[in-house]
Amino acid sequence: MDAGKSTLALQTNHNHAARGRVGLIFTVNDRSGGAVVTSRLGLTHDALEVTDEFDFWRHIVDALTHGGRVDYLICDEAQFYTPEQIEALAKITDELQIDVFCFGILTDFRTRLFPGAARLVELADRTEVLQVEALCWCGKRATHNARVEDGVMVTEGDQVVVGDTDQAPSTVSYEVLCRQHHRRRLTAARAKSVSLVPEPLPFG
Repeated sequence: MDAGKSTLALQTNHNHAARGRVGLIFTVNDRSGGAVVTSRLGLTHDALEVTDEFDFWRHIVDALTHGGRVDYLICDEAQFYTPEQIEALAKITDELQIDVFCFGILTDFRTRLFPGAARLVELADRTEVLQVEALCWCGKRATHNARVEDGVMVTEGDQVVVGDTDQAPSTVSYEVLCRQHHRRRLTAARAKSVSLVPEPLPFG
């Protein structure tokens, strides 16, 4: 959500591949609608799509059994993985000694933990907050994801609905807000309509 997680996922893959390591990239519900990891900066990379039935353990063991080499996994949008899939990734790390790097967000538009993200926090060797901070329209650090439907922020509905902030006008889009403005349901558009967003100064 404008924090650069997919960019970091692709950068991590590049860094390891540049050292001769062989990795696999996974994603689910990417903004592109396909099995691709995409960044708002324009970076893209083909990936394997993770469905709810996808078996990470079987996939990796089959690849190794057939002579393949796998040194690491890049798992984007990991919040959408099932808790069982997160457990399989931990098993791959522990028993096959394969590095697993997961990228995602913790909470949904209702400020509730995604089940996959919760299990990931419980099992991960370490978690890191991205150095590039997403910002609310007010300039404060954005910590909450807001879902906007037909221009109105909502706090109820299905946990997963794919949308994108770049697709305007759009039935469903997402915006990052600070906690205060998420609680008040005050998106950038609504703040501007009530003149809370300062106009730019008349000089460059």
